[in-house]
Amino acid sequence: MNRHEKEFYKALNDLFIGEEIEGKSGYVNLMKIKSTYYTKIVQPELEELINKELEINGIEDFREELFEKLYTFFKRYFSESGSIYYTYTPWSERIYERVYDPEKDVILFWKTHMLYYVKTEKNYKSVEIKIKGINGEEIKFYFDVSELEHKKANERKDIMFEFKEIDKEKRIVLRCIYSERVRKTKIDEIVKQANKEYKDITTEDVEKAIRIFNKQSEVDYFINKDAEKFLKEQLDMYVYQYMFDSENVWSIKRVKEIQVFKKIANKIIEFIAQFENELVKIWNKPKFVFNSNYVITIDRIVEKEGGYEVLEKILNHKNIDQQIEEWKELGIVDEGFKKEEIYQQEQSNLFSERWEINEKYKHLPIDTRYFKDIEIEISELFNNLDDALDGWLIKSENYQALNTILPKFREKIQTIYIDPPFNLDSSDQFMYRTNYKDANWATLLENRIRLAREWLNEKGSIFVRCDYNGNWIVRPLMDEIFGNENFRNEIIVSRISKQDPKVKKFNSATDSIYFFSKTENFYFKLLFKKLKKAKGERWHSMDSQGQGKPLYIFGYLLDPPKGRHWTYGQERIKTLEKKKKIRIRCKNCGYEHYEGVWNGCPNCKNSVDVVVEYLLPSTEEKQIDSNWTDISGYTSNWNFSTENSEILLKRVIESTSEEKDLVMDFFLGSGTTTAVAHKLRRKWIGIELGDHFYTVILPRMKKVLAYDKSGISKEKDVKESYNEKNAGGFFKYYELEQYEDVLRNAKYEHGNLNLQPSPGKDVFNEYIFMRSTKFVETVLKREGNEYKVNLTKLYPEMRIDIVETLSNVLGKKIKKISKESFELEDIGEIRYDNIPVEYIKPLIWW
Repeated sequence: MNRHEKEFYKALNDLFIGEEIEGKSGYVNLMKIKSTYYTKIVQPELEELINKELEINGIEDFREELFEKLYTFFKRYFSESGSIYYTYTPWSERIYERVYDPEKDVILFWKTHMLYYVKTEKNYKSVEIKIKGINGEEIKFYFDVSELEHKKANERKDIMFEFKEIDKEKRIVLRCIYSERVRKTKIDEIVKQANKEYKDITTEDVEKAIRIFNKQSEVDYFINKDAEKFLKEQLDMYVYQYMFDSENVWSIKRVKEIQVFKKIANKIIEFIAQFENELVKIWNKPKFVFNSNYVITIDRIVEKEGGYEVLEKILNHKNIDQQIEEWKELGIVDEGFKKEEIYQQEQSNLFSERWEINEKYKHLPIDTRYFKDIEIEISELFNNLDDALDGWLIKSENYQALNTILPKFREKIQTIYIDPPFNLDSSDQFMYRTNYKDANWATLLENRIRLAREWLNEKGSIFVRCDYNGNWIVRPLMDEIFGNENFRNEIIVSRISKQDPKVKKFNSATDSIYFFSKTENFYFKLLFKKLKKAKGERWHSMDSQGQGKPLYIFGYLLDPPKGRHWTYGQERIKTLEKKKKIRIRCKNCGYEHYEGVWNGCPNCKNSVDVVVEYLLPSTEEKQIDSNWTDISGYTSNWNFSTENSEILLKRVIESTSEEKDLVMDFFLGSGTTTAVAHKLRRKWIGIELGDHFYTVILPRMKKVLAYDKSGISKEKDVKESYNEKNAGGFFKYYELEQYEDVLRNAKYEHGNLNLQPSPGKDVFNEYIFMRSTKFVETVLKREGNEYKVNLTKLYPEMRIDIVETLSNVLGKKIKKISKESFELEDIGEIRYDNIPVEYIKPLIWW
């Protein structure tokens, strides 16, 4: 094997596998399998194929150029993470040829548009770092990342370090792990332990070593939606541009060389595509529901037949004290609260038929996480369980949630509002990652917004908030997905403006909200706001922008001003004349004409140099336009840095939905959208990945059920429908299985590499591990001639909610849940011990 061949095989391995990463994750597991199959099967097969083709075609002297051309082509499309897209694009690459569309004037193009955006992550490797201590002594550190649990999606977690040992080489070994926000590296503890070997070591020495370690590169992970199509298109262009150039002589030998190059390259592409397609399948696989619970207020329980008996069990449950403690932490009961206060004090029998709930406590939210053994009894109170719910809170990477739950909510959503992480250079001030570069950020949004469009009904609308970093991307992206004919408004909203005299520009004071409808037949309601000072009756010019035709006014055919048209039609003008609410005013002398035929001004004889005006009634309101800077865009009631104000969401929701309509936010943040939707009597879905799901969003929604006095609760019109007497509610919250969970738990065979592909297939387009069992062996158990579904071993550390899972996958509402079975809309009863395999198949085999 000559030098060029060695370089090619090494480069192909490096390009395809990507940077070597360490730690614990499903992605690491799959990359190891990928690497094994490349080195054990693909490379030997590729070597054999190349030798055979060169020999058969008598072009052995083409070997060196072949490897040079293969390397030159493939190196352009592989990133350091192994993702496939336009990584290197020389000037002569016609990457924009396919962008031209004769039907469109301007479209948005970005180099990662053909990808799914997965996550951004530091590509940590175990490494030895040497520094000079404060006294000049060399100190050796070893950062061990072998136990690093990689993050899911775009979770915001900081890395921390723990002292592990002083090894045989006298290195201070630090264990690297991801921490929750509350845990931090204990530098003093590391210094204390390291002091046994290095007497003069200081906190500055440890901090210096950590700074050097943290400078490792950050990598974006993508999956190509159709790697084979993409690469073969690029290959065709490469062959045309680089091998059929005008200087070549098209000899028979040259044609053979080109054919061999293309055949070899296509085989490599087929191999690459198999792995990429597997990742696509995992990414789009519907996900299991984990750790679900209900939150329901007391009044919703007792209004159902048998509800008092269920409440009695809750109040006498061993975990009731934990529930009461939560109420105290939420501030919805006093420190001295006792459960006996829930019923009327004068009644002697707590659970008699005449027992009534104390009005003050009827909206206390019961979380079934404390009462799992009673949860079924609560659900059995409802014959149409999903219809009884006010909303769903889902902890998940939002693409996984949008894709998994789409069958259940396709075309059911009326209004979507999102405030995605802005396209910033740094994510230090946010609880989730925001350091996406332009193309990555565009891909992140495109993947999710395109899916979200499928959730909207024909009368639905979507609002996307962004700042100056991303508005130039959002508008053309929304035009592409929704069509520019469905663009409605760019709404201007206030942001928190920081006064910084050192910055040589105007401080940014506003954000934009792009408002699109799904179709022209969308629901919209005009909104009005109260004026600070009422306006009395007043005259106003009766012409509007846009050239129009003359009309008869007081019997005289009057032309509108140039470039204008009369605001009202002929019939409306006649009505105004009868009511004396229209007049002609002479511009020369000011004469005003209110009735009778207009024959020109009686004072100055002018007939055409006039103004036509109509009488506006007195008003205390003004129609709201696209300038929303009169209200706050952000607020800080929940200690969240990007908390949208409730008054802002009130306008969004009221203008495009009605009571009982379904509202969704899949970048939920602090939970403003779901909170406002509930207060306005809409149903809602909120999706959020961050850990603040449990520390901010869930507590906030519980307080909304109990009656939250903040935000729009103070508005007069809101008080009429949401107040202390009629708050309450019922919602479900749960987590979803994630892409990383599947990669970690799916069974892929490392073992028998000698199994043959299917008939008619070769190793390049059907890899043996693609026929691996994945979840099948773990979930399905053979009993006689049948297979039974058993989920207990799949995620033993999680509680799989099979009812919600199948409701999502099959796209059917949950009607009823009992101890031995459940009922789905249009399907009927399903027993837990006899779940049809075809229902579970998309979840365990892909």
